[in-house]
Amino acid sequence: MHLTCEIRTIEGTTLGVLLLRPKTFRSGKTGYHGQGKLTLGSQRYQAQCQLVAIRSNEPNAQPQPQKARSGDGAKV
Repeated sequence: MHLTCEIRTIEGTTLGVLLLRPKTFRSGKTGYHGQGKLTLGSQRYQAQCQLVAIRSNEPNAQPQPQKARSGDGAKV
């Protein structure tokens, strides 16, 4: 499965979309990572996004879904 990460202004104008591909990080944790370039006005930027699975240290523990906290900017 692949995911997307939309970068937009607070007003909702889309500035760019990153494709997030599955990745196993050096730590052994799994998640998604994507990067790309976008332009804001006349300035070019490189953007990155990563999602890393949070796991318990207990063997066979299942991650618990969490709700976004108000003010953290996450949309759920």
